Amino acid sequence: MFNRKKTKHNQTQLRLNKAIASSGLCSRRKADELIESGVVKVNGKTVTELGFSVSEKDRITVNGEPLKKQNLVYIKYYKPAGYITTMSDEKGRKTIYDILPPELKELKPVGRLDKESTGLLILTNDGDFINKMTHPSIKIPKVYRVCAEGKMNAEHLLRMAKGIEIEKGKIAYADASIVEFEGKNTVLQIILYQGMNRQIRKMLDSLGHSVISLKRISHGTINIQGMKKGQFKYIKPREISDMMKQIQKLEKLAQKEEKK
Repeated sequence: MFNRKKTKHNQTQLRLNKAIASSGLCSRRKADELIESGVVKVNGKTVTELGFSVSEKDRITVNGEPLKKQNLVYIKYYKPAGYITTMSDEKGRKTIYDILPPELKELKPVGRLDKESTGLLILTNDGDFINKMTHPSIKIPKVYRVCAEGKMNAEHLLRMAKGIEIEKGKIAYADASIVEFEGKNTVLQIILYQGMNRQIRKMLDSLGHSVISLKRISHGTINIQGMKKGQFKYIKPREISDMMKQIQKLEKLAQKEEKK
């Protein structure tokens, strides 16, 4: 048993898993796995307690390596089509890291966009932020502008809201509205609260209206307004603060739902 010394009241206490995730090493969930496996030490002593708290003065090591404190970086990137959202690809396909500046290549994406999709990607070295933004229970809205083949109507939108089985046992939901018609095609605004692979494309394919183009325009309170394809911008602290406020509200809603 690790005997925790009392800390002074002016020292900020932080859960060990959050301290690890906030360093950018991994997600909070992965940090829990590391703690339970016995490879995490605090001030030289192994800690396996998930609820363990640390202060800024504590020395944390993972697999014998000191936990590095780093400046947290958040950027928004307007992904162009033709690139996948991974660090590297065994098939040799182009990735977003082939075109991002070298100083951004250590940042990890908050969720993904498939190869032909465009629009907002948030990248950061804050593992805890990534975990919150992508956790299925929090249901952070992601808004897309989609052009689909053919003329769609209210019945299609209702089916998307009620849920469509896109794979065996997997039901996908979306809030959709028709923005306009472009010739024989339909422009939609689609809001997702899930994170299934190629979800919108599979939903529309099942309705007989294949995707022509798909662009993510916002993720939570962060958007790509005023940005051009291939451009990135550092996200301002105020924007991150606004995003965290939304996360806190959604976490409370999720907790209330669990209690019902």
